[in-house]
Amino acid sequence: MSVSEDREVTPAVSPAAPAASIADPGPLGLAAFALTTFLLSAVNAHWTNGNSAGTAFLGYALAYGGICQLLAGMWEFRRGNVFAATAFSSYGGFWIGLFVWIRVAPAATGHDLGWILLAFAIFNTYMLLLATQVNLAVFLVFLTLELTEIFLFIGNFTSSAGLSQVGGYLGVITALVAWYTSAAGIAGGIGGRIVLPVGKPLI
Repeated sequence: MSVSEDREVTPAVSPAAPAASIADPGPLGLAAFALTTFLLSAVNAHWTNGNSAGTAFLGYALAYGGICQLLAGMWEFRRGNVFAATAFSSYGGFWIGLFVWIRVAPAATGHDLGWILLAFAIFNTYMLLLATQVNLAVFLVFLTLELTEIFLFIGNFTSSAGLSQVGGYLGVITALVAWYTSAAGIAGGIGGRIVLPVGKPLI
């Protein structure tokens, strides 16, 4: 066999292809969180009394706030963003869990929801502290969410409709802040003329 023939049958070794980059999943996770939070908070704020069954959020708790946010969390792991990955995956699991709990829980649930909200308030506390290193917009999402969860779990433990209603109002504010932060992320990803500031890290 000649040298030229040997070259023809020897397969060329191509360099490994670089890993394909993916778009920032943060805006999707924030939008999914915001919409579902808004729908549930409208119920807690008593805005749906007399004009809705108060269950409009359930399907979206599973599909949008749950599954889409969980997917966003998994994509954040792919990007190496441990903070966003943990936040989106955890709250995606929260919405899926809430959907399942509401569907299977008996009529008399006692303080179950209060315990669920307290547990997530504990988780949210250290996420709030760590959010000070991200940017102001993300910090405000966790700050308003922390207040929402505190008022809601106390309202559930004390059977106080008033405190739960305040929690509903705070939840609406949380949703609006999350929507803004989502929009800012999309604007940044587009790279166009519209730029929405998110502020600097607090520390």
